[in-house]
Amino acid sequence: MRWGIIAVTVLWGSVGFAEERVADAQKEADPVQGKIEATAPRNDEYVPASPKPQYYKGNIHTHSLWSDGNDFPEMIAEWYRTHGYNFLALSDHNVLSEGTRWMKYTAIVKRGGKLALKKYQTRFGNEWVETRGRADTDDYAVRLKPLDEFRALVEERGKFIMIQGEEISDRVKKKPLHMNATNLLEVIPPSGGSTIREAMEANLRAVEDQARRTGREVLVHLNHPNFGYGITAEDLAFVVRERFFEVYNGHPSINHLGDNTHPAVERLWDIANTIRLSELNAAPLFGVATDDSHHYHGKPGSHTGRGWVQVRSRYLSPEHIIRGIKAGDFYASSGVKLKEVSYDVKEKLLTLQIDTKPGVTYTTQFIGTVEDYRTMPTGVNKEEPPSEQKYTSPAIGKVLDTATGATPQYRLTGSELYVRAVVTANQDHPDPSFKGQKQQAWTQPVGWRQRLE
Repeated sequence: MRWGIIAVTVLWGSVGFAEERVADAQKEADPVQGKIEATAPRNDEYVPASPKPQYYKGNIHTHSLWSDGNDFPEMIAEWYRTHGYNFLALSDHNVLSEGTRWMKYTAIVKRGGKLALKKYQTRFGNEWVETRGRADTDDYAVRLKPLDEFRALVEERGKFIMIQGEEISDRVKKKPLHMNATNLLEVIPPSGGSTIREAMEANLRAVEDQARRTGREVLVHLNHPNFGYGITAEDLAFVVRERFFEVYNGHPSINHLGDNTHPAVERLWDIANTIRLSELNAAPLFGVATDDSHHYHGKPGSHTGRGWVQVRSRYLSPEHIIRGIKAGDFYASSGVKLKEVSYDVKEKLLTLQIDTKPGVTYTTQFIGTVEDYRTMPTGVNKEEPPSEQKYTSPAIGKVLDTATGATPQYRLTGSELYVRAVVTANQDHPDPSFKGQKQQAWTQPVGWRQRLE
């Protein structure tokens, strides 16, 4: 998402100066000919000196046999590489895919079925796949390859990269708390705490400490807040150092739509951002979409291709992808693709360009909360948890406008705390994670920055 005016900076102060440096270098290399003899780079090796920003597609929540997934990491990476993705983060529970690890064949069969190893061997060959013991004994085992060993088989320059991650899986008073850390160097054990908020803060500090110590760009986002109904909207709001959460997660067991006593995930987003901007003078949460994939052999469960992020960046590298997400220059999707998302600060205009498909119609809702939402009827549902009852006003996360067509726009009036857009196609999701699911895209909230200045 572009914020305001994009400035282009030319290195060396001017193009002319840069050209003079190249000419000088050529003369030094060959004072007679005044030029450097070089072979022209192949197209697939060419890296532009000033690449244009573009959207890169990726999934940052993925599981393999390293924890509770049911396929080998190379096979998982190969699926994403061959299905239009540009980056993939492996994020197994409380472990990084590193070091030496052997897994018994019986355990692989129990989790992924008898064809898992055969498919692995067929794709990558017996020279790559390492086994030990006899196939007809209990000692028969397969070596799980670490990321640093297999990434060279699947990565493609400028097209597809792998990123190391971890799902820091914690628990507080029987309530699950899962947080993904993307681009880690070392595993981070769950920190624990006496409350959900205390544990969230502790895990965030642990990641931030590693990022500072190692000099890495690391992204932390809160996973599936309605899983086990462990996270309330106020928890999301008051841990202000957490800036990212999953507005969509493709696992069918994460209660995306909520129930009679718990808000849906999108509703949590609006309540939390309303609290942040109206009471805490804090920046809002940004929403990511992920697969949370575990199951890769046609079995019911959490599958590939259900949810992803599209990040706008000049370079396909872990650092630049994470910087783009941290800047809010991305959108989340479960099927709808956007050509462009822009917000003109001066004109207060949010504009989308939808990458439409023939025969498909798109409805865009512009959703936000106005600053005087407290004066409107609350509509309290006494069955809801007490912490949620004060934030049941229909003015929170209200549909401010609805548009159809390929280029919907919304001009902010100045009274909104924030505005976000959700685009819904009239197409069913090809592999739904909940009943009646349509293909959608979610933009990040805009119009809030001037309130924090």
